Amino acid sequence: MSKTRLLYIITKLELGGAQKQLLSLISGISKDEFEIFLFSSRHGLLVNDALKSVGRNNFWRSLFLEREINPFKDFIALLEIYCFIKAKRIEIVHTHSSKAGVLGRLAARLARVSKVVHTVHGWSFNNYQPYLVRWMFLMLEKICEKHTDKIIVVSNFDRIKGLSLGIGNYDKYTLINYGIDFTEFKARQRDTSLIKDLGIKENELIVGMIACFKSQKAPLDFIKLAFRVNKVFPDAKFILIGDGILRKRIERFISELNLSQRVILTGWQKDIPSLLSIMDVFVLTSLWEGMPIAVIEAMALARPVLATDTGGVSEVLVDNQTGFLASLFDIAKMSDKLIYLLNNPQLRECMGKKAQISLDERYHVGSMIGKTLYLYQEM
Repeated sequence: MSKTRLLYIITKLELGGAQKQLLSLISGISKDEFEIFLFSSRHGLLVNDALKSVGRNNFWRSLFLEREINPFKDFIALLEIYCFIKAKRIEIVHTHSSKAGVLGRLAARLARVSKVVHTVHGWSFNNYQPYLVRWMFLMLEKICEKHTDKIIVVSNFDRIKGLSLGIGNYDKYTLINYGIDFTEFKARQRDTSLIKDLGIKENELIVGMIACFKSQKAPLDFIKLAFRVNKVFPDAKFILIGDGILRKRIERFISELNLSQRVILTGWQKDIPSLLSIMDVFVLTSLWEGMPIAVIEAMALARPVLATDTGGVSEVLVDNQTGFLASLFDIAKMSDKLIYLLNNPQLRECMGKKAQISLDERYHVGSMIGKTLYLYQEM
């Protein structure tokens, strides 16, 4: 029996939820049934992982596909995707992320691909964009929806938002939650050697966040939170895992607030379970989200979570039970809740255990792969 030729397209293979989900799909989907191809940017921390998963001949690494809008590069990337689809005789195109979602779906329809799927990892438009920019992205999503057979959302929040704005109908949407390997997190012990490597004392409390340094994640709010909490807990350490365009601003802000001995910037790291294992509290200060996979990972490791109430966060995190939710920009409330957690080790342990138990099979990697495979077969 011939294999179905399946192409995944994603803008950049950095360390994020969309990228982790995609690599899990590539690893988990049957190679007896599908021949898998991948199209992405040449740059990103996970490029080598992807290369090992699909092989050099099945992976196109573009010099022109990038997040920023650039009419010339975007047109060349569109042509690249079109030519790759035709050359490899692709039967299903599955796009991830906003830029790849637009260019990939348009190229797929130009190439007359039989089935097109798009996963929304948080919509391309948000309330923090200038009106005309937001309107443009909304129009692009509406145009591309006409060329999409199925839209996967990772949170019900994004399905409701898409439908309310006239993007497709209910039958076009499928909810498939992010899935992780529970065993990779549940059995993880506190990594004392990592604590030592980071220059942290064994008895110091550790608060952490994992995020790309961009406006969406509001990393400067994490620094503001550290400044407030440090007045009460002068020995607490705050670790910010990630990198991005706001790094220099973050470094300046840390220096201005005299937090250089309190805040640690680790850069991008692959061993997320080990980093989560040393945290006493996990924090997320995002302004908008689809479903942050880092929250699910922290909960799987029995860590209490303090997060802004945005996107699908409240679908997995129950306020006052498995963690705390706070309104956007409410640094005062977040700092009060964080101080409360740091003052109460028994509460941290109780919330963490409840968080771990609350994660059911919907958030298991096997469930995510199975539902996606079923969607392909159904089409």
